[in-house]
Amino acid sequence: MKNILIIEDEIVAAQHLQRTLAQLSPRFNVLAVIQSIEESVEYFKQFDTPSADPYPDLCFMDIHLADGLAFHIFDQVDITCPIIFTTAYDQYALQAFKVNSIDYLLKPIGQDDLRRALDKLESLTAPPPPVPVAALASSLKHYRSHFLIPLLDKLVPVEISQIACLYIEDKLTRVLLMGGQQHIIDKPLDLIMEQLDPALFFRANRQYIVAHRAIKEISVWPIGKLALTLAVPTPDRIIISKARVPEFKTWYTQ
Repeated sequence: MKNILIIEDEIVAAQHLQRTLAQLSPRFNVLAVIQSIEESVEYFKQFDTPSADPYPDLCFMDIHLADGLAFHIFDQVDITCPIIFTTAYDQYALQAFKVNSIDYLLKPIGQDDLRRALDKLESLTAPPPPVPVAALASSLKHYRSHFLIPLLDKLVPVEISQIACLYIEDKLTRVLLMGGQQHIIDKPLDLIMEQLDPALFFRANRQYIVAHRAIKEISVWPIGKLALTLAVPTPDRIIISKARVPEFKTWYTQ
């Protein structure tokens, strides 16, 4: 149910608006029809203290009221609900959008114009789509984009996107790049995995971390295991244990 307040001093125009809203949807509930600036200020002042009345979800506001221009209402009270201005004049459009207005409708208000304004409101107030857990984790934590690897008297910059895998050999951590180059990095795999984006890298086993983009082939192995072939040769066959196969499949296909 969407609670609507109408501020309009022309009874016929207010009735027309109510009928058109009812034709568009039964979920529109008109809280009140107010005809003046003074009444409007009093209506919104009730919310300065706890009130049993529901706050409007939307307000239709005629600009020309019996006691002046509706913009004077905003000088006296705070209105936090969206406003759709209605008027027979078009010279107030710029002033209307200086307050929390989402649209400006010229009288007589047609059903199509009203529907477009309400659709616009829905698009502005709709909640964002849910963020996948992996993407949310990536956005909340800063992951490495490069490593600096010591080589003789230099530091070799290695871009994360160029890494095919990292692995342990002879108790040393090695980095294998997509171009086939290898470097030794003075960090354990556990620490490196914490610094890599888990959407891009997977800890295949105790010996290997593999990059998603480097996986060329996935083979079914005995006893429910998987074997990975990368785009570059590796010194050992990379095996995913049966227990980790479901996790790997979820990671690879997300």
